[in-house]
Amino acid sequence: MNWRIIFQLSIFGLIMAFATVQLIPERIEPVFWLFIFAFCAWVIAKVCPGKYFLHGFLVSMVNCVWITAAHIIFRLTYMAHHPQAASLYTNLPASLQSHPRLAMLITGPIFGAGFGVILGLFSFIASKIVKKNSVAG
Repeated sequence: MNWRIIFQLSIFGLIMAFATVQLIPERIEPVFWLFIFAFCAWVIAKVCPGKYFLHGFLVSMVNCVWITAAHIIFRLTYMAHHPQAASLYTNLPASLQSHPRLAMLITGPIFGAGFGVILGLFSFIASKIVKKNSVAG
């Protein structure tokens, strides 16, 4: 496992964690993520020696830590700028609705794992397309 590249690529998640709080509108956020996932998949395919899916999955799980933390810390601002995301929390059990930060703490890793599967698949597919750098002997 190339932990260095996993943490380096997760910096995109850290940037997006703060950018999605107030700067990036909810309706165009998926476009940013699509470009980030494509770039991360390309880097993983180019740099990592194998286990492409797992590398992509772990990048998203580290991203999940950054994003969940930022959204918990800046909950009111995030919810004000993301009404669609805020509406998801109204479908949760009453015990979680009264504790929105706890709800975010629980749902964050679930979304992280879901997006981890997507980035893992992107990375696996990219490994079949991207040519590795050859090592000069």
